[in-house]
Amino acid sequence: MGAICVVTDSACDLTAAQAEDHQVRVVPLSIRFGDEELVDRVELSTKEFWDRVITGSVMPATAAPAPGAFHQVFEEAADEGAEGVLCINLSSKLSATHQAARAAADMAGRIPIEVVDSMQVTMGLGLLVLAAAELAAAGRSLADITAEVLDLRARTRVMGVVASLDFLRRGGRIGNAAHLVGSLLSIKPVIEVRDGVVEVESKQRTRSRSLQYLASKASAFGPLERIAVANGAAEDFEEFLGYLHDAQATHPLVVSDLGPVIGSHAGPGTVALCLQLAR
Repeated sequence: MGAICVVTDSACDLTAAQAEDHQVRVVPLSIRFGDEELVDRVELSTKEFWDRVITGSVMPATAAPAPGAFHQVFEEAADEGAEGVLCINLSSKLSATHQAARAAADMAGRIPIEVVDSMQVTMGLGLLVLAAAELAAAGRSLADITAEVLDLRARTRVMGVVASLDFLRRGGRIGNAAHLVGSLLSIKPVIEVRDGVVEVESKQRTRSRSLQYLASKASAFGPLERIAVANGAAEDFEEFLGYLHDAQATHPLVVSDLGPVIGSHAGPGTVALCLQLAR
């Protein structure tokens, strides 16, 4: 392990291989189907989640980890010789996960711990975590990495296309877009995470137009450091990737699946675009 251990939660949508390769510790949230509660990544894979959502009748819900889950990971990092921990979490405006991590940090006093609210979801969080892990591997200090992550957070954008706003509405994660529910027969909204909450960025007339519009944002923001896309059981995901052919970034494109945490609130048919703008 490097001097600084990077910790996140399973809303980051990094694959197990990506997390392992970057020595990132991932604390899982839980997914509820009615009275059944399953630990993300441990008792429920992404494929199993989407199969249940698409074929079942019970809407999923999410539950934040207990502070003890973060505390255990922080203690393990100290036991393994880490000089500090940087924990980056799902937007505090969408989940109690960040508060659980902060509570755990207050309980742990053996090594310095910084807890950062990403104000983001899915690979918007994941890209911040990857950047932090690379800085940790390069031997940067906890203070330096934290400052860099906060700078990157201000330059991170997450947008997406959803098949329906029903999942966001039922989960209470729809921000100021609730008034659009029921009027979506004629529009296909493009959503974005703005100040840590979900808002409607634009309204397109067709699904194809919404995907093209979303892809255009990868060029509209100018030079990019990183770009990632996440597939939430969208049948037209390959079509969307084709629209991204002009997008360029300093780092290679990261492609992932939208996991159970964010998928529970976005629903099937979601395509997410996550960008880090260059300085």
